Amino acid sequence: MKLTILGGGGFRVPLVYGALLQDHAEGRVTHVVLHDLDAGRLSAVTRVLAEQAAGVPDAPEVSATTDLDEALRGADFVFSAIRVGGLEGRANDERVALAEGVLGQETVGAGGIAYGLRTVPVAVDIARRVARLAPEAWVINFTNPAGLVTEAMSRHLGDRVIGICDSPVGLGRRIARVLGANPKEAWIDYVGLNHLGWVRGLHVAGRDELPRLLGDPDLLGSFEEGKLFGVDWLRSLGAIPNEYLHYYYFNREAVRAYQQAEKTRGAFLHDQQARFYAEMKNPDAPALKVWDDTRAEREATYMAENRETAGAGERDEDDLSGGYEKVALALMRAIARDERTTLILNVRNRRTLSVLDTDAVIEVPCHVDANGAHPVTVEPLPDHATGLVCAVKAVEREVLSAADSGSQATAVKAFALHPLVDSVNVARRLVEGYTEVHPGLAYLR
Repeated sequence: MKLTILGGGGFRVPLVYGALLQDHAEGRVTHVVLHDLDAGRLSAVTRVLAEQAAGVPDAPEVSATTDLDEALRGADFVFSAIRVGGLEGRANDERVALAEGVLGQETVGAGGIAYGLRTVPVAVDIARRVARLAPEAWVINFTNPAGLVTEAMSRHLGDRVIGICDSPVGLGRRIARVLGANPKEAWIDYVGLNHLGWVRGLHVAGRDELPRLLGDPDLLGSFEEGKLFGVDWLRSLGAIPNEYLHYYYFNREAVRAYQQAEKTRGAFLHDQQARFYAEMKNPDAPALKVWDDTRAEREATYMAENRETAGAGERDEDDLSGGYEKVALALMRAIARDERTTLILNVRNRRTLSVLDTDAVIEVPCHVDANGAHPVTVEPLPDHATGLVCAVKAVEREVLSAADSGSQATAVKAFALHPLVDSVNVARRLVEGYTEVHPGLAYLR
């Protein structure tokens, strides 16, 4: 089976390959094609993968190419993990927004809109090429903003594109762990949009254990989200929010922390990964060790500003392992082998949330089999959550419209309507600022 990874020179690709190396079952991936626009990055990552595969007799073959059509042709699965504008673009997203006093995070608020505006046209081109060159392929989208990009691609690929994120999985795992339950045996009642969702229940053997967690202040304050949001606020919500909702519930504090930080997250990762790729130009560098040391530092500093604002302290060691590659592989195996499973995924709504139309991409538990991912019917969201979901989905639709039409006025509207952008004038200045620093937004007129 052939797996193509778009963004194959990306830093997190070895996580995916490491998971593939553990799969020895029939029908596994036998050939991995890495595609990237940067041949140097491809070379660096290929070296890491070669060291990972050392001593594994049935390791999947790895090839690399800068030719997109060659990479896609004949693929059974396509992992899309691109970053349009690179980490320099992410750093610019943060810098322009913070100068206006609004959030520049890569998926939330102004930064997420800027990232979406320059990513959607590229993602749509990829979707069209997949439809032409590999019409039977399944596309698993890692590219952020994951829900928005998945919805853009679904207009050309239908249900054959599925978005993934490890945040809901990690959240469910942490809740189950603190309750003493096996995450594999728990049903997680989770619903929302990507990076905008809530766990409303965690069912074990037919019993919802979440009320027990919410009723015990010591237990509730003992894990990541309890420390991040605070026990009182979680009990007021009656749910456990995705960690990214910290940017909404504590927006002023988050913006202030980012403004006061020595470096934004994007600037930190830009410098860190630049060191990694520079070091990999040395043919004698121990590729896998250099990559692993860099990854550990990256994971340990994740959402550091938010945790500092909340007084949450360091991340627990159990939360440093990531997990998006495991979600992707579980999804791929379920489809390829008809190994039925349940995963929280980004898929078209159909009739799952009545407040949104059928084509809106949402993030919910899905039953997965050889025919793809099927969203599970969920109870309606409370009003406060419905308001946020509808507002952010409206913004996503304006981003899609701006990307399709090239209308600068529509781009301004997308920024202005976002709950975390508080002025039309700020929205106009954001569009001006982002257009100046991003060549990928030159299409806006």
